[in-house]
Formats: sequence, structure tokens, C-alpha cells
Amino acid sequence: MVNRRNPDLLDIKASAIKSVFVADGDTCSATLHLPESASAKPVPAILMVGGWGSVQYALTHSFVNRFVAAGYAVMEFDFPCWGLSGGWPRQDINPWRRVRAANAALAHLKSQQQVDAHRIVLWGTSFGGGHVVDLATQHPDLHGAIIHVPMLDGVAAVRAVPLPRVAQMVAYGVADLLKPGTPLHIPTVSHKGEFGSMDRDHAWDALQLGLAAHENKKYDNRVTARSLLTMGFYRPWTRLKKVHIPMLIIGATRDTVAPFVADKVQRVANPYLQVKQIDADHFDPYFEPYFPDSLQPQLDFLKETLPH
Repeated sequence: MVNRRNPDLLDIKASAIKSVFVADGDTCSATLHLPESASAKPVPAILMVGGWGSVQYALTHSFVNRFVAAGYAVMEFDFPCWGLSGGWPRQDINPWRRVRAANAALAHLKSQQQVDAHRIVLWGTSFGGGHVVDLATQHPDLHGAIIHVPMLDGVAAVRAVPLPRVAQMVAYGVADLLKPGTPLHIPTVSHKGEFGSMDRDHAWDALQLGLAAHENKKYDNRVTARSLLTMGFYRPWTRLKKVHIPMLIIGATRDTVAPFVADKVQRVANPYLQVKQIDADHFDPYFEPYFPDSLQPQLDFLKETLPH
């Protein structure tokens, strides 16, 4: 493995506005990062949709800074049950519920007076990349979408896990569903070979690097075991053919967390899709030295689809 390091943070003139919105009855926390130009007129915006164990500013800080520096407003949010958002059970993941939350976040972003509601691009990473596929099919009025190391096929993700570990995950998941009272949690991220929902592609090292750059350096490293049971049933690639806005897909060829299903993307034969593959594992593109190869196509895509 090439030694990863966090990209340098840019010294940019920006402001961050905290707010809340409601999704499925839960109050969700959001942060709108604004470039200096937003004080003069509404600016184009990017809605960032996080991944499996994501909270605001975790692993995404470098992308946020670069997009704001390029003149875009960027809104992040915490899914229900995660981070600063409400909801129970804590640390639970349901992809269909998350898509509804992302839809509510999009409506909230459009309502911000500093944002040009008619000039918005979606951005999703990892598990959130799949959610952005779903959102894109529902909002053909948007200017475009970027999905970064996306989880497009839950079946492929499950198959990448050793069979004994899959059996262990299923057992914990079923026990969690049947258990009364407090949910059963497992580590979201763990060391290689240790039990958790992610132990591959140097996931633990990525977490530590992400926390080092995070403003409060705290992370609740738990996920409900029942969440694991949803993975194999979530297959956003089957809806790629319904995407009718420009979409840039950044895939990592050595990804074993969310294996990039290039063959399935190609089979869809959707002219709205652009694919950029990077010789990297799942977490490499968030960090140097891989970060520039991931970032530049995204900036080029934004310049083309959402010019100032």
C-alpha cells in the first residue's frame, strides 16, 4: 500500500451555516458551506450524500474545500440515527430510508436563499453513491451527479466478503432483529481480520486519517447488526438505465469494500454516464497520492455541467 496522507487543506474564504430539516419525522443536521461569492448572488450548489458509516466532514473535508474554492456551495448532512441527527435505533442503516432522507436534504438545500435552486449537482460516495443513483432517477431537472467509489451492487459487495464472515454477519443480523430492547451493534470499521462491517482495503487506517482531519476527532464506531441484512438487496446499478442527467462515475479497480461493477455499468449502455477508473482500493481516492486523480475529473465535470 502506498502511504496515504490527508490532502492539504486550502485557505479559502468561506462560511458554514448550520441548519436542520425533517426526514421521516426525524430532525436531521446539515451544514451549508458557502464560497465568498455567495454574498453577492445565489450560487450553484452540490448536495453531498455520505456513505455507509458517514457523518458530516468525515473523509469528505478535502472535497468540500476544493468544491467551495471552485465557487460552489456545498451542503452535507447527517442521516437519521447518525451524527448530530435524531432517530432511533442509533447507528442504524436502511438504504431506502436513507434515500428518502437525501430527498428531504435536497429539498432543504433548494430552499436556502444563498443557493440557486435551479443549478444543483448531486455528489455521493460509497454507499451514498448508490443513493445518488436513486435520487438522479427521481430528479431529471438537476444538472448532473457524481458518484465516487460507489456501492452499486450489494450482491457484489457481499460476495467480496469471505463466506465464514458472511455467515457471522447474518447470524448477528438475525439475532439483532429477534432481540427485544436495545439493538445489537458491531464495529462499523475494524482492523483487518477483526469482526466489523468493514475491515478491508485498510479501512481502519482510513478512519484514523479521517479523524485526524475532522474538527472534533470523535466517531461513534458502531452500526446495528441488522443493517448488514439490507446490503445484498440494495442494487442501484439496476436503475442506472433510468438516469437522464449527466453522471460521472469514479470507480476504483481494486475496491473490495464496494467492488466496482464496470461490466454492469457498461451493459447499461446509458449515454448519460461517464466512467473514470482509478487503480486504487476503496479508500485510496480520499487521500494523497490518489486524491488528485479522483478530484480533477470531478472539477472538469462540474465546470462543464454547472458553469458559473
